[in-house]
Amino acid sequence: MASLKPPFSLQTRHVAQFLLPFPTSRFHSPFTSRGRDYRGFTLQSLASVDPYSLSYRRSHTKRLIASASAQPLTGELVEEKLLDPSTSGDSIRRRFLEFYAARGHKILPSASLVPEDPTVLLTIAGMLQFKPIFLGKVPREVPCAATSQRCMRTNDIENVGRTSRHQTFFEMLGNFSFGDYFKQEAIKWAWELSTVEFGLPAENLWISVYEDDDETFTIWHDKMGVPANRIKKLGEEDNFWTSGATGPCGPCSEIYYDFHPERGHSDVDLGDDSRFIEFYNLVFMQYNKKEDGSLEPLKQKNIDTGLGLERMARILQRVPNNYETDLIFPIIKKAADLAYESYSLADESAKTNLKIIGDHMRAIVYLISDGVFPSNIGRGYVVRRLIRRAVRTGRLLGIRRDGVGGLEGAFLPILAEEVIKLSTNIDPDLKTRTPRILEELKREELRFVQTLERGEKLLEEILTDALSTGQRNGTVPCISGKDAFLLYDTYGFPVEITSEVAEERGIGIDMVGFDVEMENQRRQSQAAHNTVKLSVEDGAELTDSIPDTKFLGYDTLFTRAVVEGLLVNGKPVGEVSEGNEVEVLLDRTPFYAESGGQIGDHGLLYVTDAQENKEAVVEIQDVQKSLGNIFVHKGTVVKGLINVGGEVEAEVDANLRQRAKVHHTATHLLQSALKKVVGGETSQAGSLVAFDRLRFDFNFNRPLRENEIAEIELLINQWIGEATLLETRVMALAEAKKAGAIAMFGEKYGEEVRVVEVPGVSMELCGGTHVKNTSEIRGFKIISEQGIASGVRRIEAVAGDAFVEYVITRDNYLKQLCSTLKVNAEDVTARVNNLLKDLREARNEVSSARTKAAIYKASSIISSAFTVGSSSNKITVLVSSMEDIDADALKSAAEYLVSNLQDPTAVILGSCPDEKRVSLVAAFSPGVVKLGLQAGKFVGSIAKVCGGRGGGRPNFAQAGGSESENLPAALEKAREELVSALSEAT
Repeated sequence: MASLKPPFSLQTRHVAQFLLPFPTSRFHSPFTSRGRDYRGFTLQSLASVDPYSLSYRRSHTKRLIASASAQPLTGELVEEKLLDPSTSGDSIRRRFLEFYAARGHKILPSASLVPEDPTVLLTIAGMLQFKPIFLGKVPREVPCAATSQRCMRTNDIENVGRTSRHQTFFEMLGNFSFGDYFKQEAIKWAWELSTVEFGLPAENLWISVYEDDDETFTIWHDKMGVPANRIKKLGEEDNFWTSGATGPCGPCSEIYYDFHPERGHSDVDLGDDSRFIEFYNLVFMQYNKKEDGSLEPLKQKNIDTGLGLERMARILQRVPNNYETDLIFPIIKKAADLAYESYSLADESAKTNLKIIGDHMRAIVYLISDGVFPSNIGRGYVVRRLIRRAVRTGRLLGIRRDGVGGLEGAFLPILAEEVIKLSTNIDPDLKTRTPRILEELKREELRFVQTLERGEKLLEEILTDALSTGQRNGTVPCISGKDAFLLYDTYGFPVEITSEVAEERGIGIDMVGFDVEMENQRRQSQAAHNTVKLSVEDGAELTDSIPDTKFLGYDTLFTRAVVEGLLVNGKPVGEVSEGNEVEVLLDRTPFYAESGGQIGDHGLLYVTDAQENKEAVVEIQDVQKSLGNIFVHKGTVVKGLINVGGEVEAEVDANLRQRAKVHHTATHLLQSALKKVVGGETSQAGSLVAFDRLRFDFNFNRPLRENEIAEIELLINQWIGEATLLETRVMALAEAKKAGAIAMFGEKYGEEVRVVEVPGVSMELCGGTHVKNTSEIRGFKIISEQGIASGVRRIEAVAGDAFVEYVITRDNYLKQLCSTLKVNAEDVTARVNNLLKDLREARNEVSSARTKAAIYKASSIISSAFTVGSSSNKITVLVSSMEDIDADALKSAAEYLVSNLQDPTAVILGSCPDEKRVSLVAAFSPGVVKLGLQAGKFVGSIAKVCGGRGGGRPNFAQAGGSESENLPAALEKAREELVSALSEAT
């Protein structure tokens, strides 16, 4: 049997004089990092010196102690794999790209994990950045290309760490042909790359082809020499690629590596993960699938391939799974160090958890680097979910908060630094974003730890409810699938932990219900994350005859243009009459189309006769780019008739354009001022340049202080007053970056870029419109600063005419206020403070009166108290409604009753301050608390009847609700459960 030659050698080293279960950093014990050196101690003496460290060891501890007892001073043998540099992940990536560069492919950079395509949440495939070319919406710039694309998929997240190949973050090496070469060349080069460049034995490679694709079968068999018994014909589900219900599609062919050729060729299942791994997929995009399901040949046949970098690394490095390659394993080893764990000695559960952390950390770091910050929606939810899985998995391993590295107990930043070390050849820009990434991880992790602690409290409530329900119904107590999933999804509790804790209390879990909830989420995840929607739209026919729009708006606000196309409700038409909304496509335009945060221009299109009379007028309210670089002028025909092929005069609203220019240049000044005042690590996270204001989102972890806002405003207004001429030029992208130009967030750049510079202040890549001189901005004022997501702040500001209007409006407000208060402007603050003081005093008086009234009411209901228990152990109980008193007064009433009734006493009071609010309070004397009753847990379950929740201390707790009509039922439940619980306790 032929097999791969080992690309590494083994070397054994003695690294300690005692048996340790911990990984070592070359020759050093991990304990030395704590400021001590324990070499020479036996395991038993070590335990007596530092038992805290041993508390991290779980399943292998007994085995190690037994080994230490038998042979206390034998060294742990550590096998270090000395990797052949030619099989490293970096080398595989480089060799792939060089292979295709030598065959005429243009090497292009990886696109961001945040795609331009609005139909896809994250970049899930290498072909995504080329989708417009495949659809024929934009012309190809090169005939063929090769990339190493960063990708994210979360549809199989539950398999990460459990199988040998599933990952959330991975690199897809791909070669693409845009109507250049097709099947024969793609197959030939894929085979040559695999067997010659990477040296894979031909006898270890299997091929799959679409069952009806005889052409591909023939190329593999006759041209490449692959035996027919190693070419498997598979059906449409496995080997026919489609982009959706309609659109480009075609057969595909996959290359598999066989780890166990000795098993023979009969009854072979290529889906057997224990034997095969698919590492290269070739898609032959040759058809367009129509709405009726029929296939028509594409005018341009394309090639789209993907080779999994981690999978090829696994094969060449001869490791059992993708995680143990040099692309991921250093992260795993660092996690093992933090957990005082040895990966090689760990049990399968611990290994799985270490693999999960290794995978998730790469995904987390690259998502944050690409501008995705934790939140509860969209992409932000993806990264938040991954962070939470990593945190809880680390805690399962025993990684605890001990203030490592001054990170206040966060361990994710330590692991992130390991990811960043590996990033040089994946994303060289990652290192410059390190401070932002580490700070975001620390903040999110520490916040989630608090969430976990809240989850523990919720788990206790759920367990208590389950026991109570079981006792009432005479059934085995059980946690519902929804509650178990809530703990898992929202609070980060693995269902295994919930199950263990519940089992200790004699409570089961509805795992069927949990699986249903999990499957519902998985289906939603697959629908959101794993579909690239490609379709040949109605507009595709339009683009065949319409060239890109020539933009003249940098130099003029007026031009004559030819109407190339008209659209009504998205459908091409020949003419549009008065009163109809229309989308106009011109051969040239002075109108700026929305991009880079700047909104589209407004203005007019009109048709004139020989005497310059306006026969037809179209009022333009928006301009967008579509179908590549075609400008779509959206508006309404307010007069006459407009025709395709006719000539129009296009005129931009000069006043609104000036407002946009002022705000766009001010945005550049704002970014520079932010970097000077609060730190260069701040970066843009989005923007809006409108006629009435500007909006700037930036990554920062705290609100700006008042003095910082004032300093930013002062700095910008100084730059405005310096009357600096702007410089605009076009240059190569590499040259612009070298010069220090900042890229605008979310923009995609070609090889040549437009650079806008305010000399000595700002230099940015920008296609927007700008003032010629900073003095045109006139003035700048920040009108708000707020947080919009974790680690993301938003500034709104005005400049130019909008600044003047803002100042005048505010001045008018101040004059009205002065008139109302009958004071001068400089005395307004003092007058308002005095009014607020008077208001607080009045509120305190009202509150005091309400409290006295509540206590008076409480004294009148003492007679309704009753006792529970035997004559020798009586407990006083009072459950009553206090009508409409507020929550503070209700609290005072309960405190009064407990202090005036003999201990032990339990008081439950409720009220409805208004139609939509319920207040509840539980007050237990020390004698009741000693019996095991807790006010916080008790009132929380009662509040659910009124659609609310609550909690507090064992002796006193409050709750609220929104269903006031259910207060009588809630108090009745409180009476019954209190009597029952006290009767059992006595």
